[in-house]
Parts: sequence; C-alpha cells; structure tokens
Amino acid sequence: MIFLRWTLLAAALFGWIGGEAAESPHRANLVEALLTEDESRQIEIIRGLAESGDSLVQQALAAWRQGGVYINETNEIRTPFLTESQTDSTGWVHAIRIADGELLKDGAGAAFSFLSSELTALDTSSKLRRAIKTTLDLFALADPNPKMRRDAAVKLGQEQNAEYLSYLEGRMKTESDPEATQALSEAVATTQLSSDDSRKRLEAIEHLRRVRSVNAFTFLEALHKMAKENPARYGKETLTATSDAISEIQSHMRTATFYGTGFRGLSLAAVLLVAALGLAITFGLMGIINMAHGEVMMIGAYTAYVTQNAFKGWFGASGPGFDAFFLVALFASFVTAGAVGLALERGIIRFLYRRPLESLLATWGVSLVLQQLIRQMFGAANVQVGAPSWLSGSLVIHDVLLAFNRMFVIGFAAFILLLTYLLLTRTSLGLQIRAVMQNRQMAAALGVRTDWVNMMTFAFGSGLAGMAGACLSQIANVGPSLGQNYIFDCFMVVVLGGVGSLVGTLYAALGIGVTDQILQPWLGAVMGKITVLAAIILFLQWRPSGLFASRSRSLDG
Repeated sequence: MIFLRWTLLAAALFGWIGGEAAESPHRANLVEALLTEDESRQIEIIRGLAESGDSLVQQALAAWRQGGVYINETNEIRTPFLTESQTDSTGWVHAIRIADGELLKDGAGAAFSFLSSELTALDTSSKLRRAIKTTLDLFALADPNPKMRRDAAVKLGQEQNAEYLSYLEGRMKTESDPEATQALSEAVATTQLSSDDSRKRLEAIEHLRRVRSVNAFTFLEALHKMAKENPARYGKETLTATSDAISEIQSHMRTATFYGTGFRGLSLAAVLLVAALGLAITFGLMGIINMAHGEVMMIGAYTAYVTQNAFKGWFGASGPGFDAFFLVALFASFVTAGAVGLALERGIIRFLYRRPLESLLATWGVSLVLQQLIRQMFGAANVQVGAPSWLSGSLVIHDVLLAFNRMFVIGFAAFILLLTYLLLTRTSLGLQIRAVMQNRQMAAALGVRTDWVNMMTFAFGSGLAGMAGACLSQIANVGPSLGQNYIFDCFMVVVLGGVGSLVGTLYAALGIGVTDQILQPWLGAVMGKITVLAAIILFLQWRPSGLFASRSRSLDG
C-alpha cells in the first residue's frame, strides 16, 4: 500500500498518470468549487484563480458563468465536465473533464456521449457570476505576452471597479515589464478616481498628472465636471487638481500628436523620395514627362502582392520562410518595374525625344492601359499586402506611435538615396549619366552611347519607382489607382527640388511629405494638398529653377 502511494506521488510529480495529464492545483481548486455547495467557499476559490494562467480553467469559468458546466455521477463519484463545441448529426456530444482536459470515459475506455438537450447545468447565483466575471477579467493580467498584460491593465482601469484594486496592486509587485507596470499603476490611479476617500482621490489625480496618462483623460474630465457641479462633495482641491491634470495632459497630447504626424510625414516623404529619384534623373536626362511613372509604382506594389501569395503557398501564412517575402518583394519589384520601364523606353519614348507634348500624351495613354491591365488581372478592388512579423507592431515613446513598417520605409529610403548617390558619382554609368545631363551633344561626340544611357537610366528610374510601390504596400492601400494618388506629389518634388538634383529631391520630399501630413488634420486631405500646391506655385514664381538649379547646359539637345 505504501509502495502504491509513493508510485502515485511520483507519477503526479512527473505530470502523467496512465498517459493522462495530472490534475493541476488550480484545476483541483476549480473542481472543489464546482462540487461544493458553500457559495462563500466557491467565491473564495474563484478569486484565487485569477493568477492561474490556465486556459482550461479560463474556459471552464466562462462556461460555468454561461451555464455550460455539468456533473456526471458514476458509482457515487461526481465529475465536473464541459461539452465539446460541436455535436454530431443526432445531437450527441462528448464530455471533457475539467480536472485534466481529457475526454470522460467509462470503465472500458469508451468516451461518454450525452444528448445536449438532456444535460442539466450547474446553477449559479448573480453573486457567483459577478465573482467569475471579475476573475475572467483579471485572467489576462497573467498572460505570457507583456503587451496583452498591458492592454488588460488599461481595460481593467477604465472599468473603475474597486474589486480589481487588490489584484492590480498585487500584480504590480511581481510585474517585470516596465510598460505593463506603468499601465498597472495608471489602472490603480484611474480606479481610485471614483473613491470616496478624498486623499486617495487627490493622490490618484496627482499620479495621473505626473505620468500624463492619456488613457485616464476622459475620466479626469468627468471628475472635473462632477467636482464643478457638486463642490460640496468633492471640494475645491479636486476641482483644482483635475484642472491642472487636464491642462498638462492636453499639452502632452498636442506634443505627441505633432511628433506622430511628423513621423508619418517622414514615412510619406521617404516613399516620395524613392519614387521621385528616378523621375528626377530621367526628366533631367531626357526632358520626358512620364505620366506613367505612377503606374510603374503600382506595378511594384502588385509585384509585392504576388510575391506574398507565392510565399504563402510555399511556406504558409506565417513563420521565418514567409517573413522573408518582403525582402524578396523589394528586389522583385525593382526588376519587374525596371523591365516595364525598359520596354516603355524602347517601345515608345525613344521615338518621342524632343517632342514633350506627344511624349506626355503617349505616357498618359500608357498609364490608362496599365491601370486597365491590372484591373483585368487582379480586379478593381484593392488587394491586401500583409506585413512580415518583423515589420508588425510599433514602438511607443511618450505616447508617440512609431510603427515598425514606417521606420523601415524611412531607413530604406535613406539607403536607396545613398546607393543612387554612389551610382552617379562613383561608377562609369553615373559619369555617363551626368555627362549626358550636362551636354548631350558633347557627350555623344566623346563616344558616350547616349541611347544606351537613356535606356539604362529609364530602367533604373522605373526600378526605383517599383520599390517605392512595394514600400507603399506596407503603409497604404494597393489598388489600380495607387499611382494616380502619388504621381502629382512626385512631380511636385522634382520641380520644387530642381530637375536632376538629388539634394533638391531630398529636401523637397521632406518638405512636401511632412507639410502634407501636418496640414491634413487641420484642413482636410483635399485642402491640405491644394495649400501645398499653391505654396509651391508661389515659390516657383520667385525661384523658377527650384531649390537647387541644375548645372545642365542643355536638357533638350
């Protein structure tokens, strides 16, 4: 007998008895709560389950609150169980033991089946259901993911339920993540705003003011309004404290909004920079106004979409293999868009040099053809290009949201600008491009193959536009009209910066991208763009050659 007890104890320590998971302490406590008829004991046990982190306990509590827990009695043994979510065609369901999550079986090892219509659920009182709801709400505080714990703390604080205070304060003592710890402290303070103790209320207001809690802003406003309407209850101190806290948080929110808008403007400027680099070079080299440049960006975005779907088929919708799709998409977008640009230059544009009106109309016609072709292949609706895991999420600094995908776009644009600069200043092709831009006839007389330079430059500029489209797929909608939404911004960047000037293109992209994002919240999307356009027109009246005048001696020779 002693040997058998030690054997069972050892099996329990290793977590297995006869191939089934041993009953965990939290599940054992839940089983006790289900079987006892003492409501106060049930509530005591339920409150102690908030830190368990056991998904089966969470599932069982949710089912118990909704009337989905049952008792099976066999040979005077009472076994609490849940039922599977699906029934067979005759309405029979299998039972799942709450103690270990295994199917409930008879002595012969066959799984029990029950008619769902004949099962009688355990009764629950309103007091018991409230206790279960509190525990379920607190369950997320023990989630392994720090972000989930932080979000749970914010949600619980906004409920201002005094029953949560002891749990929130207890969790603060063991929490290791700084952001989750701050969220817990804000949740405690937000809950204490509704306290009848004036000292605690004032301490909570001061804490929220000090940390400039955006999440508590509406609650402070509500408290300020109540203190204003009922000064006898809340006192002058509460009115003054809430007023100071609201003012400081509002100032912080304005600052955070300004920097957040500036960051979004930088990411837009980065895309415009990559797209406009190629346009600036080709326009400076050839004097061609390429109205199909936006559609080349669109092709780059759709190439990213096709690459994503290919990687889904090869590696599934997640995992390291799938996460590599965007890097491959950037290269594929450059190659595909470059090939389209090469075909466009060889097939149409090379016959229209020194004929600006005809080239403008021809490339505009090409843009319409490319849009219709995309509609025929992918449909008129937008398509979804997801983000790999390493571009998902964001970094929050003082309530300024810095999305990883936008940070990548900014860094990628800086990298492309550096590569373009090195290409133009450190390679033979770059030397020939600059020679043709400055004096085409002299470069041809010195043996430069101007037609070959035109072809390679146009392909390179189109490839840059394709990569810009791939970057846009991470921060904007991908559809047949994508290019039309950005082509005019790209032309404004080129004209404002100065034809053929990399430095001018950089400054113009930054100015237009950031200014556009700052003005849109105040004036709206349309009026914001109109204001930017009007400012550029006025600037060009004063400085027609743009920010940095090109040193070209002949753009049309």
